[in-house]
Amino acid sequence: MNNYQKNILNDNIFYIEKLYQKFLIDPNSIDKNWIKIFQLFKKQNKVLNKNNLSKNNNYYKNLLLIEKINKLLNNFRIFGHYYANINPLFLNQKKINNNLKLKYYKISQEDSQKKITLNNVFQNQKIIDIYKFFQKTYCQYIGIEYEYLPKNEKLWIKNNIEIIKDNLNIQEKKIFLEELIATEVFEQNIGKKFPGAKRFSLEGCDVLIPLIKEIIRYSSKSNDKLTEIIFSMAHRGRLNFLVNIMGKKIQNIINEFSNISFEKKDKNDDVKYHLGYSSIIKINKKKIKLELAFNPSHLEIINCVTMGMVRFKNDSSIMNNQYNTILPINIHGDAAISGQGIVQEILNLSKTRGYNINGVIHIIINNQIGFTTSNINDMRSSYYCTDIAKMIQCPVFHVNSDKIEDVIFITRIAINYRNIFHKDVFIDLVSYRRYGHNEIDDPYITQPLMYNLIKNHLTVQNLYFNKLLSKNIINNEEKDYLYKKYQNLFNEGNFFIKTSILPSKKSTKIIYKNFKTDKLKKLLLQISTFPKKFNIHPRVKKIYLDRISMSKGEKKVDWGAAENLAYANILTQGVSCRLSGEDIKRGTFSHRHIVIYDQEKDFSYTPLKNLSKSQGSFHIYNSVLSEESVLGFEYGYSVNNSNIIIWEAQFGDFANGAQIIIDQFISSGEKKWGYKSSLIVFLPHGYEGQGPEHSSSRIERYLQLCAENNIKICIPSNASQIYNLLCQQAFSYKKKPLIVISPKSLLRHPLACSLIKDFNTSFQLIIDEIDKKINIKKIKRIIFCTGKIYYDLLEYRNSIKNKNIILIRIEQLYPFPIKNLKKIISKYIQIKNYFWCQEEPMNQGAWMYIQDYFKNKLNHNINYIGRKKSSSPSTGYFYIHKHQQKKIIYSVFNFNTE
Repeated sequence: MNNYQKNILNDNIFYIEKLYQKFLIDPNSIDKNWIKIFQLFKKQNKVLNKNNLSKNNNYYKNLLLIEKINKLLNNFRIFGHYYANINPLFLNQKKINNNLKLKYYKISQEDSQKKITLNNVFQNQKIIDIYKFFQKTYCQYIGIEYEYLPKNEKLWIKNNIEIIKDNLNIQEKKIFLEELIATEVFEQNIGKKFPGAKRFSLEGCDVLIPLIKEIIRYSSKSNDKLTEIIFSMAHRGRLNFLVNIMGKKIQNIINEFSNISFEKKDKNDDVKYHLGYSSIIKINKKKIKLELAFNPSHLEIINCVTMGMVRFKNDSSIMNNQYNTILPINIHGDAAISGQGIVQEILNLSKTRGYNINGVIHIIINNQIGFTTSNINDMRSSYYCTDIAKMIQCPVFHVNSDKIEDVIFITRIAINYRNIFHKDVFIDLVSYRRYGHNEIDDPYITQPLMYNLIKNHLTVQNLYFNKLLSKNIINNEEKDYLYKKYQNLFNEGNFFIKTSILPSKKSTKIIYKNFKTDKLKKLLLQISTFPKKFNIHPRVKKIYLDRISMSKGEKKVDWGAAENLAYANILTQGVSCRLSGEDIKRGTFSHRHIVIYDQEKDFSYTPLKNLSKSQGSFHIYNSVLSEESVLGFEYGYSVNNSNIIIWEAQFGDFANGAQIIIDQFISSGEKKWGYKSSLIVFLPHGYEGQGPEHSSSRIERYLQLCAENNIKICIPSNASQIYNLLCQQAFSYKKKPLIVISPKSLLRHPLACSLIKDFNTSFQLIIDEIDKKINIKKIKRIIFCTGKIYYDLLEYRNSIKNKNIILIRIEQLYPFPIKNLKKIISKYIQIKNYFWCQEEPMNQGAWMYIQDYFKNKLNHNINYIGRKKSSSPSTGYFYIHKHQQKKIIYSVFNFNTE
């Protein structure tokens, strides 16, 4: 044995001894080659030491060498992405770390020429060749993060990454070049035709277009069941996407830039780079629907909406015994994906049972710059913009966007991974932005060094053409032909690709059958019955037994029973229902109990799922602790379908966390994009002394958003009203979002209960005075109000036996029932003293809205009784609340009108 060989053994004896100790504890925890050796030692009852290691020196040396190589290669898998040339602007700037070099492992040049067998892929190959292969795989133009994945997923990716990548044929390469040229021709011509106009150019990340086209091509082959792809994306490259992916006509884009008025059928009322599109593409002998969602400038918010759209389609497909038919693709910006909290929320939703959509392909257009900010210390606290993906153990593929063949290779792997594991996957297209954030900006103002590099950087079209030219795959004449082809199509205002317009669906009106009392009683009994030998909680059992009494007419129906009865009615008539929200199964205030739980077994029972074989499907999910993403998801689920979809805030105040969804989708989605939604939003509201975050649902904000009959805002005050309101929403032909200001203390209030015979009516927009014995001639004033305060006033009036004040409830605030109100007040024509009473402060609630209607529509003055103006919705001290409430009630009956 020479000195070098001795040194190898001396350097590694402790390592071998450590392996041996691991073998003694768990033989399967080490490499199988070492298992054979240690088994031999054990069989011969030998002690592991330097002497007996020396006897089979060459064999052990080879094993040590293999062990070192395995460790080196594993480090490539873990750390290689840090040293990959993924940035097209700074190639070859990173020096590879020592732990990825042969000499770090004391592998000599002589050793590097030895042939070894590592596995089925690397058999009898030189160490240096294996090393170079791994260096090329993990440190060239692709950076891969996957070592944190579960073992089976990690192994799958390893097996699919560590292969020879050049499997593209000549025809495919020509197609990719043509797609890059079409992308460039569009951008350059729009830029010339409308200089200075905002277009959010794709130039610098042109590879997005062939990437998406490859997703469509490859997915149509790899997934036989695929019927639809739904995209969500921000502004960058959107116009190019519309032309080259969705098949929008060039002339239509030009008209939008030229401000030429649209045809009457085109009612979209938003800027051109927010608009969506739907089309059908024929590919590989099948038709695939493509849908690009409309979205606002809150870039990432669209992702939760499209997730809801996908889930609805998935649920519908499952009902028809079809699975995995929809492919969702989210296209992000690098600054947005790391900067906007909604991304964390949607990832947290991604594998939960109420919101799982079998995996999303995320693509990041990584410009390395936000608006004007490119310094990493100003943009985020993580190394990569995609680091948030690790929270749900998703693979991330960083790829140099100038290297189109690497992009295609990664894209195919991402599609296969998503289809096999039904999980999200991220493709980080590291690129640049050739111009400013928009074409008006001068990026040199803030990024002079970066834009000097970009100015001198060849486009991906030129880079790829030069590569194909060098391999004699294409020549200059063929390239010129492609440029002329798309130039002519642009000049003609024609289509760049062939798609067909999606035919519009005709809405079918569902006929509502208003069940007779006997039928309603049977339904209520059915949903109030639980299985035999079911160990129900005593408190829940009492609620269910009370509901059985209600079904027999022995008790009035309370709110929870009425609500559940409405769902039973709707489901029985074939309409499906989906409910979600924090604790919605039980109800925040323990009133609903749609799902009941066995107290001894892991078993739950949902009566509403067991009505009949022909009933609509019923889904109810306790949501994650999020308002924004969940409400956006439910809005997306509700778009353009006839189901009942309900989201309930735990307290109405919590909807503040979803204000973007309310402002930019629920209230304006129809006006801007033609999105029809019948989403119902339950907002628990009422002043019971629980403080600023548990009192007000901010009615004033919703009223401010009302215009053009865009939404409905209702405050039902009793059980029959909520029942009829829900049924009315289910069977209304005109779909509008419904905001229900729902109660808390009224859920069990005796006066808010209803006789079951009252359920055979309809939702009353206004409820007139209920005391028929009041003498109209003696009335001094009319009090208008909504919700809970009505019962406070009623109880006080009864206690003092007052007969000169009438109470009128306005149950629908918008659209305001002006005709109904005129009809009611015509009975009280001689009364001039009108008052509006509310619990909310004067600058909140419905007061300003009501005052405007009375003054401008009814020509009546109306006075205010309620809390004074406040910057906070309510006090947090119960005794102050009680004092304020008493003062309001007292003022109603003792207001000095002089």
